Amino acid sequence: MFDDIRPYLDSEIPAAMQRIVSDKYFPLVCDFLFPGKPVQGIAATMGSCRTAEEFQRRIMYDTIYAIVHKTTDGLTVSGMERLAPDKNYLFVSNHRDIMLDAAFLQVLLLDAGRRTSEITFGANLMQGQLVIDVGRSNKMFRIERPTTVTSAREFLEKSKYVSEYIRYAITQKGESVWIAQRNGRTKDGDDTTDQGIIKMFGLSGGSDKVEALAELNICPLSISYEWEPCDELKALELFARSSGIPYIKKPGEDLNSILTGIQQPKGRVHLSVCQPIGKKDLEPLRGLPSASFNKEVAALIDSRIRPAYRLYPNNYIAADFITGKRRHSYTNKERDAFLSHVDGIVKDYPEELRQILVSIYANPVLKSL
Repeated sequence: MFDDIRPYLDSEIPAAMQRIVSDKYFPLVCDFLFPGKPVQGIAATMGSCRTAEEFQRRIMYDTIYAIVHKTTDGLTVSGMERLAPDKNYLFVSNHRDIMLDAAFLQVLLLDAGRRTSEITFGANLMQGQLVIDVGRSNKMFRIERPTTVTSAREFLEKSKYVSEYIRYAITQKGESVWIAQRNGRTKDGDDTTDQGIIKMFGLSGGSDKVEALAELNICPLSISYEWEPCDELKALELFARSSGIPYIKKPGEDLNSILTGIQQPKGRVHLSVCQPIGKKDLEPLRGLPSASFNKEVAALIDSRIRPAYRLYPNNYIAADFITGKRRHSYTNKERDAFLSHVDGIVKDYPEELRQILVSIYANPVLKSL
């Protein structure tokens, strides 16, 4: 069932481990994540993994924390107590980094004594056997993007199929699921839930919209980075779009964004687990037409994600830069560090990029005013 999109079954894990350690890029990955650690030892540990849970606990847990230790000034979490121990959740998260938003959640769930979640993984990213094997062994499942289908009809059919799988995973497999609040990352710093995502959730739930969503136990997540992942790349994309230039991704651009997000310094990172959305939250929306219902549910998710976003000095400095008034508290050292970071990027591009880049950091503050 759902064989073409689901994560690997435990029975498929040993063969996947062998393919991973035999891949020509495996030594390079090990050298980056675990410098100085013998590749043979890592391969032996992977070869001993017989289930997805073992792979996550023995390999991925240390992998993610290696990234935390190398590239952040600390990973923190709040709100885990909001998760009932006997429930599975549909985690709907703002999306700032292609890989790490969901990856950080997984280690924090394990630290809290909970099982990891399954993770949606865009079909545009699930390319190449190494990526497929690592992803599907890590409880990732394939979700279509508008750019990976040939028609609106096909996209609707694929969306319904994914919706059925998500409902199956939560209600029958006993798994939680992570999904981004929109198609693709937030580029401009304004975290807004796509109404189409809400529509997709309901495609598999029958005619009662409230019951269909209540059954999924939607839990909004808000992840914030002191230094925005891939801020230069995001600003360049926004600049191209603002100039009226059709933006077409270059071959390998997604992989470049993944590697850049993993490697670059991120400062402090915080994940807020927001109050889950229950039936009592949805009941007042029952009589609305479907389009209005989806819009209001998306707004409800936004009303929990945005206030939970942890603001850092960079956000306040950027907001004051945009408004031209100093309204927030931060040190001159923090201000100089942020402006130096911006100058270091803008010096190679048109000056118009400065406003776009700063706005990425400012919008979490400006949108909350």
